[in-house]
Amino acid sequence: MDLEDQFDTASLLLTERRCRICGVTKNLIEDFYITHKNSTHLQSSYSYECKKCTINRITSRRKKDICDWTYPDW
Repeated sequence: MDLEDQFDTASLLLTERRCRICGVTKNLIEDFYITHKNSTHLQSSYSYECKKCTINRITSRRKKDICDWTYPDW
């Protein structure tokens, strides 16, 4: 039984990916979200938008507080 047959060399190496939004090349495992839970070792299972850009997109599109409600002073 050979160890080289059990592991793919691409899965052992930390790969990098370029974010589609900001264009910065970042570490794939640390800076991108996993989109497919079943295949965590594949490079294609990570998103193409980095975590920072995803957070910025979600917070900017969040609904604003429409009414300025305060506790009634009776």
